[in-house]
Amino acid sequence: MKKIIIAAIILIIASIGFCTLIRHKNNQVKYVTETVGRGDIKAMVSATGTVNAVTTVLVGTQVSGTIKQLLVDFNSPVKKGQLLATIDPSTFEAQVQQAKANLLLAEANLEKARVAVQDAKTSLERNKTLFARNFIAKIELDNSETSYLSAVAQVKAAEAQVAHSRATLNYAQTNLRYTRIVSPVNGIVISRNIDVGQTVAASFQTPTLFTIAQDLTKMQINTSVDEADIGRIKKGQPVEFSVDSYPDITFKGNVSEVRNSPIIVQNVVTYDVIVKVDNPELKLKPGMTANVSIEVANKKDVLLIPSAALRINIQDSGSAPPRQRSPGVWILRANKPQRVAIETGISDNRFTEVLSGDISVGSSIIVEVNDPKKQAAAASSFRPPGYLR
Repeated sequence: MKKIIIAAIILIIASIGFCTLIRHKNNQVKYVTETVGRGDIKAMVSATGTVNAVTTVLVGTQVSGTIKQLLVDFNSPVKKGQLLATIDPSTFEAQVQQAKANLLLAEANLEKARVAVQDAKTSLERNKTLFARNFIAKIELDNSETSYLSAVAQVKAAEAQVAHSRATLNYAQTNLRYTRIVSPVNGIVISRNIDVGQTVAASFQTPTLFTIAQDLTKMQINTSVDEADIGRIKKGQPVEFSVDSYPDITFKGNVSEVRNSPIIVQNVVTYDVIVKVDNPELKLKPGMTANVSIEVANKKDVLLIPSAALRINIQDSGSAPPRQRSPGVWILRANKPQRVAIETGISDNRFTEVLSGDISVGSSIIVEVNDPKKQAAAASSFRPPGYLR
């Protein structure tokens, strides 16, 4: 009986010791590490933009009237000079005929005025001869000279009227030509804003009848880049982007222009960056939203660390960290964390380049700290809504 009691006591002590050991191990801080390596890295600037045709022409009308014919529709390929639509020309044809009649009348009046000049000139020459022989009075000679000068002035007035009538005719003929809406470029109709029978008014501003994209095999993306990143954007930088219509395809392009005009919306300043892209298969369509990544830096075979390591903060022996510290990471050496100051280079958010520091390939760098004590303290401080102590 005594031996059984002693054995039971020994078993209880062993159990308590084992549980204490397990609890101690469970309360130890655990470090999640990754191995430092070498590789390639790209620094990217992300932005959102809209796909547009490089050249988009708005075709309008300079005259008012009713649409009589409509010869093209959405997605119709067109050539320069091709007839797209016509406006009812009846009124403009009548104006041309009226202008022609006015021109003929003005030309006839000019001929009449020239005949009157010739008659006045003949009368003046005759009166000069008669006055020289004292057959007429001086006043008659003066009257004939005045009549001649008046006839010459009438010729000039008639010539002016002819010029005015000819200009009116040209204006009427021009308006008649404007009833034929033709394409100014080669391209594709991407928008049609009229129908047969619709009345268009060009009194105050030119209405847009068609929108023509000159060449959809060459597209551009208008992106808005934040002012914090615009300093890193340069002409010629490579660009990768995707659109929602083809989520598995990565399209490529290049920065073609960085515009200096700021765009300010609710105190947020952005700048327009133009990206030129090829579209040989016509997959990209005007108006698509593009998620753009602009490559601003690219390095090969450099020392890389996980960017998460830069966010780790471990206090040394309970002492408070200095107010200012250079960038650094924590290396696990002999199962103990050791801080190493480093100089960083470019980053792609996931990895960061290391320019200098006591760190090498194969080092175990801490990327996460699991502290059971802190987790327990955080759990105990959590109070459900409405809970009162």
